[in-house]
Amino acid sequence: MRRYAAPIVIGLAGIGILLWLGTWQVQRLAWKEGILSEIESTIAGAPQPLPRLIDPEAQKYMPVTLSGEIEGETLAVLVSVKQQGAGWRLISAFQTDEGRRVLVDRGFVPVEAKDAPRHTGPAEIAGNLHWPDDRNSSTPDNAPADNIWYARDIAPMAEVLGTEPLLVITRRMVPADDGVTPLPVDTAGIPNDHLQYAMTWFSLAAVWLIMTGLWIRRLSTGEEA
Repeated sequence: MRRYAAPIVIGLAGIGILLWLGTWQVQRLAWKEGILSEIESTIAGAPQPLPRLIDPEAQKYMPVTLSGEIEGETLAVLVSVKQQGAGWRLISAFQTDEGRRVLVDRGFVPVEAKDAPRHTGPAEIAGNLHWPDDRNSSTPDNAPADNIWYARDIAPMAEVLGTEPLLVITRRMVPADDGVTPLPVDTAGIPNDHLQYAMTWFSLAAVWLIMTGLWIRRLSTGEEA
């Protein structure tokens, strides 16, 4: 029995570690699904007035409604949308009936429609507050002089358009913004790969078990491991 000690110890240790990792990922999956459910509930909640005191952590995804006028100058952010391809997110200034000026993400237009005429004047918008994190180490610098933006950098955009550093992502606009497809906030872009990770660890545990069995079998038949 002594010659079986090594494969049994190594086999049980490896299987135990892999099963623990898989179980941990299942727990992380439940945690992440809880967070996504909370975000979805926030997004679909009752609209709130624009906050006076800004708290990005507490107010992210807060539903709001705006009534006022959408202004003419529009910033264009280069994006790529699934099943639609490359195009632009349009960011405009919005003057509320209460006299506040905020940024509004109107939605997506194809590349060739960047400079097409857009609705200006009275409008009502339903949407959500957001502080997007579009920029990473490979994101190019914006080119405001050419109206080419590579990320929704709220502070610089607010400075260019003379608004508060507050961004509302449009869900619905009245009158309809012809030619513009709203890209409302949702949870689709939030990664949740814990199930795949769990299946990977459990699959590796099964492979480890099979290999341990083969090792023990070879030892039992007198073959060299």
